[in-house]
Order: sequence, then C-alpha cells, then structure tokens
Amino acid sequence: MSPTPSLVGRFVVEHAALALTTRQVSREQVEHALTPTKQQRTILIVICAYVLGILVLWNIPYVNIVLLPFKLVTVALHEFCHAAAGLCTGAKIKSITIDPDEGGLTRMSGGKWCCVMPAGYLGSSFLGALMVFAGFDVLASKIVSVIIGVCLLATLIWAKNWLTRIITVLFVGLIVCLWFTPKGAGLRYVVLFMGVMCSLYSLWDIVDDTVKRKVNESDATKFAQKTHCSSRCCGALWLLVAL
Repeated sequence: MSPTPSLVGRFVVEHAALALTTRQVSREQVEHALTPTKQQRTILIVICAYVLGILVLWNIPYVNIVLLPFKLVTVALHEFCHAAAGLCTGAKIKSITIDPDEGGLTRMSGGKWCCVMPAGYLGSSFLGALMVFAGFDVLASKIVSVIIGVCLLATLIWAKNWLTRIITVLFVGLIVCLWFTPKGAGLRYVVLFMGVMCSLYSLWDIVDDTVKRKVNESDATKFAQKTHCSSRCCGALWLLVAL
C-alpha cells in the first residue's frame, strides 16, 4: 500500500522544520562561539593599548629608550631562532652576540642555510604570536613563559658578550618573579606585552631590513645571494608568512 499524499506532505513539512531548527541552533552556536567573553574583550582592549603605546613611544626621541630592553629581548629571540634552526640541521653553534644598536649575530658552522637564514624573522614572529595567543589565559601564559625562559637560557649559554648575558638574565629573572604574582596576572600581562612588542618589532624589522632595504647585509640579502633572486622579494615573502 503506497503512502497517501497527505502523509507524504506531512513528512516533508516535519523534515523541513527539523532541518531549519537544526540550522538555526547551529548558527546560534557559531555566533555564541565567535562572540568574545568579557575577559577576552578586556584582553583585546589591552592589546590595542599596547600597540598604541608602543607606536607612540617608538617615535619619541629619548623616551623611546623605555622600549630598548624589550627590543633587545626580541633580538635575542631572533638570534635564538637562527641557532635553533642551525642545531636542527646539524650546525655547531659558536656564539650569539647582541649589540646596543639592536643588532645581533649568531656564529655557527654547518647547518642548512635555507632553513637558518629565514628562521630569525619567522621564528621571532611565531614566538610573538604565541605570546599574544597565550595572553588570553593565565595557564597558557605560564606555559609559554617557560618556553621563552628556556629560549633565553639557551641564548645565555651561547652568549659571548655582557649585554647578551645581562638582558637574558634580567628577563628570565623577571619571568620567575612574576610567577608569584596573585593568580599570575602580572606574568600574563607582561607576556602579552612581550608578545605584542616581539610581533611588531619582527614585522618592522623585516620591512626595514628587506623591503625598504636599509641594511645591506640582512638575512634576506644573504638569502637572495644564495638563491639569485631579489632581496625585496625574499623580504616580501617572509613578511607575508610572518603576517
């Protein structure tokens, strides 16, 4: 016995209503998931304040010295990423040095240049993004602070000048002290600031050293010499990856 038209129509209507209800629930769930919580909105506001504050301080003569320690930490992480890439490709690390002019140098023997040269810019951008991401949660901030501390301690082992030693010891000490702040709030906001600073400085470093081509011996220039292509192209490609 075949179903009557009324039963078929009722089945179609009920099935369509169920599908619409399911779709509506799914849409509401997606909207709820994408809506930031009160705490997340606070962190987003803090990030915007950090970006604005860094950009303002960066361009004020004499006052911009306040950012110098954080810039030097970013340089230290940049050089650590070179060293880490070298170790992963069989290099022997000889030394890491940081100078007061915000420059750095990693000396090594061996390794794969195609991995080592881009690692500084891209690695420090990744670490900056990781710190910003961790800033939304206290536990994540503590975990990432340990990672950054290990990176800085490794840099300290390879350090060959006093500035590199001092800046790494100071920031490792700061991380350790902030672990004992109430509920880790101090650590969270310092890690967030370092993340914003590291991200902005890494991106600006790529633009300044490669796209604007103010530095003749940048990583991108050396990479371009090896690959026989434009250093601006290398810099632009690294910038896109870093973004």
